[in-house]
Amino acid sequence: MKPGNFKKQLLLFLVVTLLWNCKSTELVSNWKDPDTVLFHAYKVLIVGMTENDTVREEFETKIQAEFQKRNVEAVRSTDLFDVDFRVSEQSEKQLNEVEEQLLDKDFDAILFTKIIGSENKKTLRSRLADTDRLFNTFRDDYLSNQGIFYEDSYYDNYTVFHAETALYCICVGKERETIWRAAIDITEPKNFQKTIDEYIKLVISSMEEEDIIFYDAAIK
Repeated sequence: MKPGNFKKQLLLFLVVTLLWNCKSTELVSNWKDPDTVLFHAYKVLIVGMTENDTVREEFETKIQAEFQKRNVEAVRSTDLFDVDFRVSEQSEKQLNEVEEQLLDKDFDAILFTKIIGSENKKTLRSRLADTDRLFNTFRDDYLSNQGIFYEDSYYDNYTVFHAETALYCICVGKERETIWRAAIDITEPKNFQKTIDEYIKLVISSMEEEDIIFYDAAIK
């Protein structure tokens, strides 16, 4: 391969990598109850746990729409829980009463999403301007890149939020069992609407792959 062609291919690879890394969500793990082959629910409560009312309502509304596209009734927690419930601590007894009320209203599952942690990370910035440079000596290479040691401009600092979505069965005779759970990382969400869309797409596709609720869905 000619050096010029190699450089062009390397540059193309870096550009594609950068575009791929623009995605703000990543599926980390996908667990399903081994005793559950298929699970279908007819009425699901959607719960997004966050102190940001705008994000919670946006998330619950959009994922509700995805359920409805697949002919599954879904209700947002914002339409079911009053403000006092969300802003005050609930006891085990109170939550048991809530689950009994959900059973009385023909709910058979809860989809619960929450942020479980976060961490700060640092990555070296890609410097496309240098990909076409070949250094003849160690000295030239070192002098051109020594800023890696002490220049903050060489790095991107970002925060990764660890989120989790779990599906709980609240069927009669069941002990509020966990049917399915997915861990998803969210990287520095700058556009929360785009991030929500990506997150929901991951959740829905993972549930379909595991034959959870949407195993007979035609919509992908």
